[in-house]
Amino acid sequence: MKFVKFRSRRHAVPAIKRLLKPAKQALIKAPPLRSRSNKPLAMDTEDLLNILTYYHLQEFSSGRELIQALQEDDYARDLVAPAGGIKRSTFFDTVNDRGVEQLLYVFTELQKQVPGTLPSQYSDLGNLVAIDGSLIDSVLSMHWAEYRSNSRKAKLHLGFDINHGVPHKLFLTKGTGAERPFVSKIIDPGQTGVLDRGYQAHHLFDQWQMDNCHFVCRIRKNTKKTILEQHPLQENSHIFFDANVLLGTPYINQTQEPLRLVGYVVEGKEYWVATDRFDLSAEQISLIYKLRWDIESFFAWWKRHLKVYHLFARSENGMMVQILSGLITYLLLAIYCHEEHDERVSIRRVRQLRNQIRNEVAQQAAELAAEQAIAMQNQKRRCRPKQRKKLKKAYATF
Repeated sequence: MKFVKFRSRRHAVPAIKRLLKPAKQALIKAPPLRSRSNKPLAMDTEDLLNILTYYHLQEFSSGRELIQALQEDDYARDLVAPAGGIKRSTFFDTVNDRGVEQLLYVFTELQKQVPGTLPSQYSDLGNLVAIDGSLIDSVLSMHWAEYRSNSRKAKLHLGFDINHGVPHKLFLTKGTGAERPFVSKIIDPGQTGVLDRGYQAHHLFDQWQMDNCHFVCRIRKNTKKTILEQHPLQENSHIFFDANVLLGTPYINQTQEPLRLVGYVVEGKEYWVATDRFDLSAEQISLIYKLRWDIESFFAWWKRHLKVYHLFARSENGMMVQILSGLITYLLLAIYCHEEHDERVSIRRVRQLRNQIRNEVAQQAAELAAEQAIAMQNQKRRCRPKQRKKLKKAYATF
Protein backbone atom coordinates (compact mmCIF):
# COMPACT_ATOMS: atom_id res chain seq x y z
CA MET A 1 0.00 0.00 0.00
CA LYS A 2 1.31 3.46 -0.85
CA PHE A 3 1.22 6.41 1.55
CA VAL A 4 1.28 10.20 1.29
CA LYS A 5 2.35 12.66 4.00
CA PHE A 6 -0.21 15.29 4.97
CA ARG A 7 0.10 17.53 8.07
CA SER A 8 2.94 15.42 9.48
CA ARG A 9 0.84 12.22 9.25
CA ARG A 10 1.07 9.35 6.75
CA HIS A 11 -2.15 8.49 4.98
CA ALA A 12 -2.80 5.40 2.84
CA VAL A 13 -3.66 6.15 -0.79
CA PRO A 14 -6.67 4.02 -1.84
CA ALA A 15 -6.04 1.74 -4.81
CA ILE A 16 -8.91 3.27 -6.80
CA LYS A 17 -7.32 6.72 -6.44
CA ARG A 18 -3.94 5.44 -7.64
CA LEU A 19 -5.63 3.82 -10.63
CA LEU A 20 -7.39 7.07 -11.59
CA LYS A 21 -4.36 9.30 -11.08
CA PRO A 22 -3.34 9.52 -14.81
CA ALA A 23 -6.82 10.86 -15.64
CA LYS A 24 -6.63 13.69 -13.09
CA GLN A 25 -4.74 16.07 -15.38
CA ALA A 26 -7.14 15.40 -18.25
CA LEU A 27 -10.14 16.10 -16.02
CA ILE A 28 -8.89 19.62 -15.27
CA LYS A 29 -9.53 20.75 -18.85
CA ALA A 30 -12.27 18.26 -19.74
CA PRO A 31 -15.53 19.82 -21.01
CA PRO A 32 -18.01 20.13 -18.12
CA LEU A 33 -21.26 18.19 -17.99
CA ARG A 34 -24.08 20.67 -18.60
CA SER A 35 -27.60 20.65 -17.30
CA ARG A 36 -30.44 21.14 -19.78
CA SER A 37 -32.55 23.04 -17.29
CA ASN A 38 -32.14 25.51 -14.45
CA LYS A 39 -31.54 22.64 -12.04
CA PRO A 40 -27.80 22.01 -11.51
CA LEU A 41 -26.42 18.53 -12.18
CA ALA A 42 -25.77 16.33 -9.16
CA MET A 43 -22.54 14.94 -10.68
CA ASP A 44 -19.61 16.26 -12.73
CA THR A 45 -17.24 14.66 -15.25
CA GLU A 46 -14.93 13.34 -12.53
CA ASP A 47 -17.86 11.73 -10.73
CA LEU A 48 -19.00 10.08 -13.96
CA LEU A 49 -15.51 8.74 -14.70
CA ASN A 50 -15.07 7.46 -11.12
CA ILE A 51 -18.41 5.64 -11.18
CA LEU A 52 -17.98 4.03 -14.60
CA THR A 53 -14.39 2.94 -13.92
CA TYR A 54 -15.58 1.34 -10.68
CA TYR A 55 -18.40 -0.35 -12.62
CA HIS A 56 -16.02 -2.04 -15.06
CA LEU A 57 -13.42 -2.87 -12.45
CA GLN A 58 -15.80 -4.58 -10.03
CA GLU A 59 -17.72 -6.60 -12.64
CA PHE A 60 -21.22 -5.39 -11.84
CA SER A 61 -23.83 -7.08 -14.00
CA SER A 62 -26.23 -4.11 -14.24
CA GLY A 63 -26.52 -0.38 -13.64
CA ARG A 64 -28.96 -0.97 -10.78
CA GLU A 65 -26.46 -3.17 -8.96
CA LEU A 66 -23.87 -0.39 -9.37
CA ILE A 67 -26.19 2.28 -7.94
CA GLN A 68 -27.09 0.06 -4.98
CA ALA A 69 -23.38 -0.34 -4.18
CA LEU A 70 -22.83 3.43 -4.44
CA GLN A 71 -25.65 4.00 -1.98
CA GLU A 72 -25.04 1.19 0.52
CA ASP A 73 -21.35 0.22 0.37
CA ASP A 74 -19.22 2.48 2.61
CA TYR A 75 -16.15 2.31 0.37
CA ALA A 76 -18.05 3.13 -2.84
CA ARG A 77 -20.11 5.83 -1.13
CA ASP A 78 -17.04 7.58 0.35
CA LEU A 79 -14.49 7.20 -2.48
CA VAL A 80 -16.49 6.77 -5.70
CA ALA A 81 -19.96 8.35 -5.46
CA PRO A 82 -20.50 12.15 -5.59
CA ALA A 83 -20.26 13.96 -2.25
CA GLY A 84 -24.02 14.41 -2.06
CA GLY A 85 -24.78 10.82 -3.04
CA ILE A 86 -26.25 9.51 -6.28
CA LYS A 87 -29.78 8.68 -7.37
CA ARG A 88 -30.66 6.11 -10.01
CA SER A 89 -32.53 8.64 -12.16
CA THR A 90 -29.59 11.07 -12.09
CA PHE A 91 -27.13 8.41 -13.22
CA PHE A 92 -29.21 6.96 -16.05
CA ASP A 93 -30.30 10.40 -17.35
CA THR A 94 -26.66 11.49 -17.49
CA VAL A 95 -25.43 8.33 -19.20
CA ASN A 96 -28.21 8.22 -21.82
CA ASP A 97 -28.02 11.90 -22.80
CA ARG A 98 -24.53 13.22 -21.94
CA GLY A 99 -20.94 12.23 -21.27
CA VAL A 100 -19.60 11.23 -24.71
CA GLU A 101 -17.75 14.51 -25.33
CA GLN A 102 -16.23 14.44 -21.85
CA LEU A 103 -15.10 10.81 -21.89
CA LEU A 104 -13.77 11.08 -25.45
CA TYR A 105 -11.62 14.01 -24.30
CA VAL A 106 -10.25 11.98 -21.37
CA PHE A 107 -9.59 8.99 -23.67
CA THR A 108 -7.70 11.21 -26.14
CA GLU A 109 -5.62 12.83 -23.39
CA LEU A 110 -4.70 9.44 -21.93
CA GLN A 111 -3.59 8.36 -25.40
CA LYS A 112 -1.10 11.25 -25.39
CA GLN A 113 0.45 9.84 -22.19
CA VAL A 114 0.96 6.36 -23.65
CA PRO A 115 4.24 6.92 -25.64
CA GLY A 116 6.00 8.43 -22.62
CA THR A 117 4.58 5.97 -20.08
CA LEU A 118 4.29 2.50 -21.61
CA PRO A 119 7.23 0.66 -23.23
CA SER A 120 7.11 0.21 -27.00
CA GLN A 121 7.58 -3.15 -28.70
CA TYR A 122 8.42 -3.90 -32.34
CA SER A 123 9.80 -0.39 -32.90
CA ASP A 124 11.84 -1.75 -35.81
CA LEU A 125 8.56 -2.58 -37.60
CA GLY A 126 7.09 0.93 -37.31
CA ASN A 127 3.95 2.25 -35.64
CA LEU A 128 1.49 -0.66 -35.97
CA VAL A 129 -2.29 -0.31 -35.54
CA ALA A 130 -4.50 -3.38 -35.86
CA ILE A 131 -8.05 -2.63 -37.02
CA ASP A 132 -11.14 -4.76 -36.55
CA GLY A 133 -14.86 -4.57 -35.84
CA SER A 134 -16.87 -6.19 -33.06
CA LEU A 135 -20.64 -6.71 -32.97
CA ILE A 136 -22.51 -5.82 -29.78
CA ASP A 137 -25.80 -7.59 -29.08
CA SER A 138 -28.59 -5.08 -28.50
CA VAL A 139 -32.30 -5.27 -27.69
CA LEU A 140 -35.12 -4.82 -30.20
CA SER A 141 -36.10 -1.45 -28.73
CA MET A 142 -32.72 -0.03 -29.81
CA HIS A 143 -33.96 0.89 -33.30
CA TRP A 144 -30.81 2.83 -34.16
CA ALA A 145 -28.76 -0.42 -33.95
CA GLU A 146 -30.05 -1.81 -37.26
CA TYR A 147 -28.86 -5.32 -38.14
CA ARG A 148 -31.67 -7.69 -39.11
CA SER A 149 -35.46 -7.59 -38.91
CA ASN A 150 -35.52 -9.84 -35.84
CA SER A 151 -32.34 -8.66 -34.11
CA ARG A 152 -30.43 -5.51 -33.22
CA LYS A 153 -26.66 -5.13 -33.06
CA ALA A 154 -24.24 -2.25 -32.88
CA LYS A 155 -20.70 -2.40 -34.26
CA LEU A 156 -17.56 -1.10 -32.64
CA HIS A 157 -14.78 -0.17 -35.10
CA LEU A 158 -11.52 -0.16 -33.14
CA GLY A 159 -7.89 0.58 -33.78
CA PHE A 160 -5.45 -1.18 -31.44
CA ASP A 161 -1.93 0.13 -30.82
CA ILE A 162 0.14 -3.07 -31.17
CA ASN A 163 3.39 -1.43 -30.05
CA HIS A 164 2.02 -0.39 -26.64
CA GLY A 165 -0.81 -2.93 -26.29
CA VAL A 166 -3.66 -0.44 -25.80
CA PRO A 167 -6.75 0.75 -27.75
CA HIS A 168 -6.07 3.62 -30.15
CA LYS A 169 -9.25 5.00 -31.77
CA LEU A 170 -12.90 3.95 -31.95
CA PHE A 171 -16.13 4.54 -33.83
CA LEU A 172 -19.61 3.17 -33.14
CA THR A 173 -22.18 2.42 -35.85
CA LYS A 174 -25.24 0.25 -36.41
CA GLY A 175 -24.51 -3.44 -36.94
CA THR A 176 -24.77 -3.20 -40.72
CA GLY A 177 -22.19 -0.40 -40.88
CA ALA A 178 -19.37 -0.96 -43.41
CA GLU A 179 -15.90 -1.43 -41.92
CA ARG A 180 -13.58 -0.34 -44.74
CA PRO A 181 -14.34 3.42 -44.65
CA PHE A 182 -13.13 3.62 -41.04
CA VAL A 183 -9.57 2.59 -41.85
CA SER A 184 -8.70 6.11 -43.07
CA LYS A 185 -10.27 7.58 -39.92
CA ILE A 186 -8.37 5.28 -37.56
CA ILE A 187 -4.90 5.30 -39.15
CA ASP A 188 -2.82 8.46 -38.93
CA PRO A 189 -0.23 9.31 -41.64
CA GLY A 190 2.92 7.28 -41.10
CA GLN A 191 1.18 4.49 -39.21
CA THR A 192 0.72 0.97 -40.56
CA GLY A 193 -2.74 -0.55 -40.43
CA VAL A 194 -2.83 -4.33 -39.93
CA LEU A 195 -5.99 -5.74 -41.51
CA ASP A 196 -7.82 -8.99 -42.20
CA ARG A 197 -9.32 -10.10 -45.54
CA GLY A 198 -12.59 -8.24 -44.96
CA TYR A 199 -10.78 -4.94 -45.56
CA GLN A 200 -9.42 -5.86 -49.01
CA ALA A 201 -10.37 -3.09 -51.46
CA HIS A 202 -8.05 -2.24 -54.33
CA HIS A 203 -9.14 1.39 -54.73
CA LEU A 204 -8.52 1.92 -51.00
CA PHE A 205 -5.03 0.44 -51.31
CA ASP A 206 -4.28 3.25 -53.77
CA GLN A 207 -5.97 5.88 -51.59
CA TRP A 208 -4.09 4.87 -48.44
CA GLN A 209 -0.78 5.18 -50.27
CA MET A 210 -1.73 8.65 -51.48
CA ASP A 211 -2.55 9.60 -47.87
CA ASN A 212 0.81 8.22 -46.62
CA CYS A 213 -1.03 5.61 -44.55
CA HIS A 214 0.70 2.24 -44.72
CA PHE A 215 -1.03 -1.13 -44.55
CA VAL A 216 -0.45 -4.85 -44.18
CA CYS A 217 -3.64 -6.57 -45.35
CA ARG A 218 -4.38 -10.22 -45.93
CA ILE A 219 -6.08 -10.83 -49.30
CA ARG A 220 -8.01 -13.69 -50.87
CA LYS A 221 -5.62 -16.15 -52.49
CA ASN A 222 -7.63 -16.26 -55.75
CA THR A 223 -7.10 -12.51 -56.27
CA LYS A 224 -5.71 -11.83 -59.76
CA LYS A 225 -2.03 -10.80 -59.64
CA THR A 226 0.09 -9.11 -62.28
CA ILE A 227 3.76 -9.63 -61.34
CA LEU A 228 6.04 -6.64 -61.91
CA GLU A 229 9.20 -7.75 -60.10
CA GLN A 230 10.04 -10.84 -58.08
CA HIS A 231 12.30 -10.81 -55.03
CA PRO A 232 14.72 -13.62 -54.11
CA LEU A 233 13.58 -16.09 -51.43
CA GLN A 234 15.63 -17.57 -48.60
CA GLU A 235 16.15 -21.29 -48.42
CA ASN A 236 14.12 -23.31 -45.90
CA SER A 237 11.87 -20.33 -45.28
CA HIS A 238 8.11 -20.37 -44.75
CA ILE A 239 7.94 -17.62 -47.41
CA PHE A 240 7.13 -19.04 -50.86
CA PHE A 241 6.27 -15.82 -52.77
CA ASP A 242 7.61 -12.25 -52.64
CA ALA A 243 7.04 -9.81 -55.51
CA ASN A 244 5.91 -6.35 -56.53
CA VAL A 245 2.52 -6.68 -58.21
CA LEU A 246 -0.66 -5.04 -59.36
CA LEU A 247 -3.78 -6.60 -57.89
CA GLY A 248 -7.11 -7.08 -59.64
CA THR A 249 -8.39 -7.24 -63.20
CA PRO A 250 -7.10 -4.55 -65.61
CA TYR A 251 -9.61 -1.75 -66.42
CA ILE A 252 -12.02 -3.14 -63.80
CA ASN A 253 -10.62 -3.15 -60.27
CA GLN A 254 -6.84 -3.21 -60.70
CA THR A 255 -4.65 -1.15 -58.39
CA GLN A 256 -2.94 1.86 -59.93
CA GLU A 257 0.03 1.79 -57.57
CA PRO A 258 2.38 -1.23 -57.29
CA LEU A 259 2.15 -3.30 -54.11
CA ARG A 260 4.33 -5.79 -52.32
CA LEU A 261 2.71 -9.25 -52.13
CA VAL A 262 4.05 -11.87 -49.72
CA GLY A 263 2.89 -15.48 -49.62
CA TYR A 264 3.79 -17.82 -46.76
CA VAL A 265 2.70 -21.04 -45.07
CA VAL A 266 1.98 -21.61 -41.36
CA GLU A 267 1.00 -25.11 -40.21
CA GLY A 268 -0.03 -26.07 -43.73
CA LYS A 269 -2.20 -22.97 -44.28
CA GLU A 270 -1.39 -20.42 -46.98
CA TYR A 271 -1.49 -16.69 -46.31
CA TRP A 272 -1.31 -13.93 -48.93
CA VAL A 273 -0.51 -10.48 -47.55
CA ALA A 274 -0.47 -7.22 -49.53
CA THR A 275 1.45 -4.21 -48.28
CA ASP A 276 3.14 -0.98 -49.29
CA ARG A 277 6.00 -1.58 -46.81
CA PHE A 278 8.81 -2.14 -49.32
CA ASP A 279 11.35 -1.31 -46.59
CA LEU A 280 10.80 -4.56 -44.66
CA SER A 281 11.77 -8.15 -45.33
CA ALA A 282 9.17 -10.76 -46.25
CA GLU A 283 9.69 -12.41 -42.84
CA GLN A 284 8.93 -9.10 -41.09
CA ILE A 285 5.75 -8.68 -43.17
CA SER A 286 4.55 -12.12 -42.08
CA LEU A 287 5.35 -11.26 -38.44
CA ILE A 288 3.33 -8.04 -38.65
CA TYR A 289 0.27 -9.89 -39.87
CA LYS A 290 0.71 -12.45 -37.09
CA LEU A 291 0.61 -9.56 -34.58
CA ARG A 292 -2.90 -8.72 -35.80
CA TRP A 293 -4.05 -11.45 -33.42
CA ASP A 294 -3.34 -9.00 -30.55
CA ILE A 295 -6.58 -7.15 -31.26
CA GLU A 296 -8.53 -10.41 -31.19
CA SER A 297 -6.98 -11.25 -27.81
CA PHE A 298 -7.79 -7.75 -26.57
CA PHE A 299 -11.46 -8.01 -27.57
CA ALA A 300 -11.81 -11.39 -25.87
CA TRP A 301 -10.11 -10.24 -22.64
CA TRP A 302 -11.89 -6.88 -22.55
CA LYS A 303 -15.37 -8.34 -23.02
CA ARG A 304 -14.83 -11.13 -20.52
CA HIS A 305 -13.09 -9.38 -17.64
CA LEU A 306 -14.37 -5.77 -17.74
CA LYS A 307 -18.02 -6.57 -18.53
CA VAL A 308 -18.25 -3.85 -21.17
CA TYR A 309 -21.12 -5.50 -23.03
CA HIS A 310 -23.50 -5.81 -20.04
CA LEU A 311 -25.59 -2.91 -21.34
CA PHE A 312 -27.04 -0.49 -18.81
CA ALA A 313 -28.13 2.06 -21.44
CA ARG A 314 -30.37 1.80 -24.49
CA SER A 315 -29.52 4.99 -26.39
CA GLU A 316 -26.64 5.32 -28.85
CA ASN A 317 -25.14 7.95 -26.54
CA GLY A 318 -25.39 5.59 -23.57
CA MET A 319 -23.70 2.72 -25.40
CA MET A 320 -20.88 5.01 -26.52
CA VAL A 321 -20.43 6.20 -22.92
CA GLN A 322 -20.21 2.61 -21.72
CA ILE A 323 -17.70 1.57 -24.40
CA LEU A 324 -15.56 4.69 -23.92
CA SER A 325 -15.45 4.18 -20.16
CA GLY A 326 -14.47 0.53 -20.70
CA LEU A 327 -11.58 1.57 -22.97
CA ILE A 328 -10.50 4.25 -20.49
CA THR A 329 -10.52 1.65 -17.71
CA TYR A 330 -8.26 -0.59 -19.80
CA LEU A 331 -5.88 2.31 -20.50
CA LEU A 332 -5.74 3.15 -16.79
CA LEU A 333 -5.09 -0.50 -15.97
CA ALA A 334 -2.27 -0.62 -18.55
CA ILE A 335 -0.57 2.40 -16.95
CA TYR A 336 -1.23 1.11 -13.42
CA CYS A 337 0.15 -2.39 -14.11
CA HIS A 338 3.28 -0.94 -15.71
CA GLU A 339 3.97 1.58 -12.92
CA GLU A 340 3.11 -0.76 -10.02
CA HIS A 341 4.39 -4.10 -11.36
CA ASP A 342 6.34 -3.33 -14.57
CA GLU A 343 3.99 -5.69 -16.43
CA ARG A 344 1.30 -5.55 -19.11
CA VAL A 345 -2.37 -5.86 -18.19
CA SER A 346 -3.32 -9.32 -16.95
CA ILE A 347 -6.33 -10.75 -15.16
CA ARG A 348 -4.00 -11.74 -12.32
CA ARG A 349 -3.11 -8.10 -11.63
CA VAL A 350 -6.72 -6.98 -12.05
CA ARG A 351 -7.85 -9.57 -9.51
CA GLN A 352 -5.08 -8.41 -7.21
CA LEU A 353 -6.37 -4.84 -7.52
CA ARG A 354 -9.93 -5.97 -6.79
CA ASN A 355 -8.76 -7.88 -3.71
CA GLN A 356 -6.84 -4.84 -2.56
CA ILE A 357 -9.99 -2.75 -2.80
CA ARG A 358 -11.91 -5.36 -0.79
CA ASN A 359 -9.16 -5.34 1.85
CA GLU A 360 -9.35 -1.56 2.02
CA VAL A 361 -13.10 -1.85 2.58
CA ALA A 362 -12.50 -4.14 5.56
CA GLN A 363 -9.69 -1.93 6.84
CA GLN A 364 -11.89 1.16 6.53
CA ALA A 365 -14.63 -0.53 8.57
CA ALA A 366 -12.12 -1.61 11.24
CA GLU A 367 -10.63 1.90 11.49
CA LEU A 368 -14.11 3.41 11.79
CA ALA A 369 -15.02 1.00 14.58
CA ALA A 370 -11.74 1.79 16.40
CA GLU A 371 -12.35 5.54 16.11
CA GLN A 372 -15.84 5.14 17.51
CA ALA A 373 -14.51 3.08 20.43
CA ILE A 374 -11.84 5.69 21.22
CA ALA A 375 -14.40 8.49 20.99
CA MET A 376 -16.69 6.64 23.41
CA GLN A 377 -13.84 6.10 25.91
CA ASN A 378 -12.81 9.76 25.74
CA GLN A 379 -16.38 10.85 26.30
CA LYS A 380 -16.68 8.55 29.32
CA ARG A 381 -13.57 10.06 30.88
CA ARG A 382 -14.95 13.57 30.52
CA CYS A 383 -18.32 12.66 32.02
CA ARG A 384 -19.26 12.83 35.70
CA PRO A 385 -20.18 9.53 37.41
CA LYS A 386 -23.96 10.08 36.94
CA GLN A 387 -23.48 11.02 33.31
CA ARG A 388 -21.38 7.86 32.78
CA LYS A 389 -24.27 5.70 33.96
CA LYS A 390 -26.64 7.46 31.55
CA LEU A 391 -24.13 7.13 28.72
CA LYS A 392 -23.63 3.42 29.50
CA LYS A 393 -27.38 2.86 29.34
CA ALA A 394 -27.59 4.78 26.07
CA TYR A 395 -24.90 2.62 24.39
CA ALA A 396 -26.53 -0.52 25.75
CA THR A 397 -29.62 0.16 23.63
CA PHE A 398 -27.62 -0.20 20.36
